[in-house]
Amino acid sequence: MELLGRVDAAHPLVVVALEQEARHFVTDFPVLVTGVGKVRAALAVAHVLGGGVRPRELVNVGTAGGLHPGVEGTHEIVTVFQHDFDDVALHAVTGRHDGPPLTLSPTNAVVPEAAPPPRAPGGAAAPVLTTGDSFVAGGPLRDRLAGVADLVDMEGYAVAAAGAAFGLPTRLVKHVSDPADESAGSTWTEGVDACARVLAEWVGTRLG
Repeated sequence: MELLGRVDAAHPLVVVALEQEARHFVTDFPVLVTGVGKVRAALAVAHVLGGGVRPRELVNVGTAGGLHPGVEGTHEIVTVFQHDFDDVALHAVTGRHDGPPLTLSPTNAVVPEAAPPPRAPGGAAAPVLTTGDSFVAGGPLRDRLAGVADLVDMEGYAVAAAGAAFGLPTRLVKHVSDPADESAGSTWTEGVDACARVLAEWVGTRLG
């Protein structure tokens, strides 16, 4: 975890997983580099938010795999869920919803949903992101996720969940870096710098 800059109530806290995704940022906003995966992301965000000074909002920007042909470019997420946490099955056993899908409202509030994602994937106006601790690179997992989501990453849900826990508005902004297929590893490595430039432009022009 690395926090670049000072958190204050007037500005957003920009959250990224890796330095490679933030290397072209030119901003006065604080930037939190969490490391990869849900645990690192949740711990890093909770550590900063628990320090007493709250930012105006959380804005998680980063790369993601696209699960459908034509899912390209930069997307602001509407619904996010965990593909490696079976909230429905666990609710049947425990009576608790400890990992429900989250909907990001127009006011950026994070709203837990006690049900699976409410729409089919493929609608660019309301993209669904699924988060898990596996790097998706083809195979049966990709096939399964393509039936329920548009994009896949490894941190988005954790950032949104941490924001919800602290009652903080949260936005998830993902740029498609690869098709989450067998070429995903090499495609991400070769393209991450170009993705970082796009993300830097988004941060520089869309956050105020």
